[in-house]
Amino acid sequence: MKITLVATASLVISSVALTAQQPNDSSRARIDRVFAQYSAKDGPGCSAATSLNGKTIFEAGYGSANIESDVPITPASIFHAASVSKQFTAAAVMMLVKEGKLSLDADIHTYLPELPNYGQRITLKHLLNHTSGIRDQWDLLGLARGRFEENRITEADVLDIVSRQKSLNFVPGTEYLYSNSGYTLAAIVVGRTAGKSLRQFADERIFQPLGMTRTHFHDDYTMIVKGRTSAYARRPDGQWRVSIPNFDTYGATSLFTTVGDLLKWQENFVHPTVGDEAMLSAMQTSAVLANGDTTGYGLGIATQGDKGGVLVGHSGADAGYRAYTGRYPEHGLAVAVLCNASTSDPASLAARMAEVFIPTLPKPASAPVAMTPKPTAEELGKVAGLYLNPTTGNSTFITVRGSDLIVGRTNGPTLVPIAARKFWLGNSEWTFEPNGNVVQRFLGRPPRAPVTLVKSEIAKPTSAQLAAYVGRYMSDEIGATYTVAVKDSTLSFRTGINEPWIAQPTYADAFAGQSVVQFTRNASGRVDGLLMSTGRVRRIQFRKLP
Repeated sequence: MKITLVATASLVISSVALTAQQPNDSSRARIDRVFAQYSAKDGPGCSAATSLNGKTIFEAGYGSANIESDVPITPASIFHAASVSKQFTAAAVMMLVKEGKLSLDADIHTYLPELPNYGQRITLKHLLNHTSGIRDQWDLLGLARGRFEENRITEADVLDIVSRQKSLNFVPGTEYLYSNSGYTLAAIVVGRTAGKSLRQFADERIFQPLGMTRTHFHDDYTMIVKGRTSAYARRPDGQWRVSIPNFDTYGATSLFTTVGDLLKWQENFVHPTVGDEAMLSAMQTSAVLANGDTTGYGLGIATQGDKGGVLVGHSGADAGYRAYTGRYPEHGLAVAVLCNASTSDPASLAARMAEVFIPTLPKPASAPVAMTPKPTAEELGKVAGLYLNPTTGNSTFITVRGSDLIVGRTNGPTLVPIAARKFWLGNSEWTFEPNGNVVQRFLGRPPRAPVTLVKSEIAKPTSAQLAAYVGRYMSDEIGATYTVAVKDSTLSFRTGINEPWIAQPTYADAFAGQSVVQFTRNASGRVDGLLMSTGRVRRIQFRKLP
């Protein structure tokens, strides 16, 4: 483990209430405890750094950069930073917007004419703030291949499968749903407009001017990078295995960087060298949906928290790599954590590290006190059941377990009763209404419109009914054929040579497993196809083959 503490003079910056503390031996010891579980020499770990008013006050390496060769992680270790990439892609777009070469409000077909006409106008801005409705590339490729970890993925693969889609997840601007596709498309737009790849553009216009000498967009996964870490994930037996992305696609991902370089980028938001205050402010401004909700996400950057604890940043996760960098603008403190263990949570580690230097950070709101007496088992039984989200097709089981109400079929988080027919879970309030539905109200930041889940009958198909679903189903949208078979009281789904996955019945003609499947029927009531959904892809069309 390498640790460096740097003493700094106290600096006062206008509009910044300087409340962060200077480092000392105690703060170093406290941060060591934060990263204690990642300090083993024979296991993966993290690189971490903090700056105060642009001056690095702490940097350290914990654990192994490469378990096989016993190379330790240092602050100079290079990591794949996954979705931390997005803010740099957005910055490249914004620089071209400033030069009049791109328009955020232009229809994307202006720059990407090969995309299909979805019947809705999608702008470049929609791509960058995840409100386009375009389906996510990783979920699409995963459905198409059954897996993608062993197969090289290129920019052309992404453009091809996105261009196959016949519909969107939703009308652009009406919802926020994270989609990596938007940023791969944005990278292509930058390349076509600038006359050079995003990698070249970012090198010349962002990384070199900021002195980010160990940072680049990685466009060839076979390329040798001195100082690069390997990454790891746990096997079922608890042993580590190598887990490294095999992407040649970038923009949404594939930024290679160090914690020190990320702090240089964070300082650019305070004292711009790349871009200007207007551009950087626009990147940090939340999108607003058609219903007036703010999303908390701007252009490649998310904002959370309230006065005294505002945090502006972004996380990332690909294969075994995990990343986070952010800034507490009210305190002049910036943080960066890069890890090579899939079990790590850099956002939480960064928050704990920040608390060492900003003890005044607001604490998360505590949950309301549970009502007494608790509802009886009979009262809980009246609201237990299956609830359907009509927008996504997802189903939520609510079950009585002992004297509690849980979210799940057999196990899951407990709903805490706080009033008659009203429960608390995490940062949301669940109200069971007289009509049988449940209304979820998110009480975190930014505020969001309530979501209503509709109570539905739990399907219990007979063997004969299950047999009607058996067959082969083809999707032109992903170029894949799935074989559906009966397995006991469930269905199995298989594509290619991959192991089948199992889905259990939920509501009528619907099953849930690795994906959500809704079977369709023709006018005579015969099963003629299915719709397959994941977290970031809704209702991929399949037709039943003869």
